[in-house]
Amino acid sequence: MSYFVCVVELELHLPRNRSLKEKRKELKSLKDRLQRRFGAAVAETDHHDLWQRATLTAALVGRDAGPLRERGWSLGRYAESSFPDGTRVQCRLLSGEELPSGD
Repeated sequence: MSYFVCVVELELHLPRNRSLKEKRKELKSLKDRLQRRFGAAVAETDHHDLWQRATLTAALVGRDAGPLRERGWSLGRYAESSFPDGTRVQCRLLSGEELPSGD
């Protein structure tokens, strides 16, 4: 059985935030929406101590590469629309055979 993993990295600029508390609230809301809307697993992966920057990484899994890649880019566009002040999106698609074995 073959499968694919789409990894989407979102670098966000949050210029209106004035504290880490505001940042956490905004990121939690976005992560929840990405999970519900796209079925993504989402984690904050960089810039933990900065209140106006964040990097989120989302993962999607599916059996067909084309639709999965499009879902990944849709997720990125959704994040960009939520944070129009500056979002950079990277989307990578890997086949199950490319992933390291857990052995």
